Amino acid sequence: MAETLRASYAYAAVLTFGRASEPPLDLMDESSVAAAAAHVAAQPHDLRLVFDATGMLQDGAAGPERALRQIDPAHMARAFAVNAIGPALLMKHFLPLLPRDERAIFATLSARVGSIGDNRLGGWYSYRASKAALNQLVHTAAIELARTRPQAICVALHPGTVDTALSRPFALTGLDVRTPLAAAATLYDTLQGLTPAKSGIFLDCQGAPLPW
Repeated sequence: MAETLRASYAYAAVLTFGRASEPPLDLMDESSVAAAAAHVAAQPHDLRLVFDATGMLQDGAAGPERALRQIDPAHMARAFAVNAIGPALLMKHFLPLLPRDERAIFATLSARVGSIGDNRLGGWYSYRASKAALNQLVHTAAIELARTRPQAICVALHPGTVDTALSRPFALTGLDVRTPLAAAATLYDTLQGLTPAKSGIFLDCQGAPLPW
């Protein structure tokens, strides 16, 4: 996504953060989120886009559950920490940096399987529930954001199935699996078409609303 944003020349600068960046940003450590936000606030340009591309489907100890008997509280807590609480901390520290009277966007990657209305297969309890929680957090934050920044947009985006380490072990035959650059290009086009009227909603990679 950073490559796509830089190639667009739509932004004066594109900063990237992760656990190995300088300063580092770790969703499990609020002080690092605050430090990254302070670093951004010190830049000479207004903040126009925050794009959160984080997520955890499995870790070294556990994968997505297929049945209730497989639920592990530690794995579920970590899924919520990464998929819901972490993005909430990003919103806590970065949304106040958005300009008050100009268009700006906070976008976070959710997942279609986080949709309650679209859940027909069951399973994947921790991932589904944590992404559903993320969607609620985005919707709630968008309501608060509109009170002070009416031109700002806060959305959850489903990127589609992308050929990454997260989805590769679970990509089914017949799915439209896209490269990261192809997915980023589509997401960029979706971001460009967003208006404040779409703030607080859950969209697929083409910009169409998804059911909660």
